[in-house]
Amino acid sequence: MSVGGPARKARRPHQPESDKVLPSPTTTPAPAHLFRVQLSSTRRGARLARLLVEQQLEEWGFPRTVPVTRALVAITAEFAANAITHGRTPGRDFEVRLSLTASQVRVEVSDTRPDRLPLSPDGTTPAPSPPPDTATSGRGLLLVDAFATRWGCERRSRFIKTVWAEVSL
Repeated sequence: MSVGGPARKARRPHQPESDKVLPSPTTTPAPAHLFRVQLSSTRRGARLARLLVEQQLEEWGFPRTVPVTRALVAITAEFAANAITHGRTPGRDFEVRLSLTASQVRVEVSDTRPDRLPLSPDGTTPAPSPPPDTATSGRGLLLVDAFATRWGCERRSRFIKTVWAEVSL
């Protein structure tokens, strides 16, 4: 025991926060569970995003092999890869949020480049179209479109953009 009370274990910067969310008076259902983590805008951060989402879904009772988990892990991998590739500002992190309601799971990835919005099917920007057959990239959002019940993008502020996807249970 240290002077002034018990010693506290220091949290590492990328350690996830997982907590129960109380219902709020909104038009959308309040999530039963919420997970949030801030990660460095690096390839390691993108990999951690995918692994932490997979682990959190398993803790919520979704085994790694069920279609919902596979879809959300693939979506998270794409969003995180885009955040570190297209949404990166040197020295700034990106954030992953995962929320669970009775009817769906929603994943959100926020980065610091609101000037670079992805193509989305929600009418705010044109729907994604397939790249040329010879292209080696550009198919990720087509996969998101195939896996997600719905998805989109929004500017949270002048400095923050959030890409989100929902998968029905």
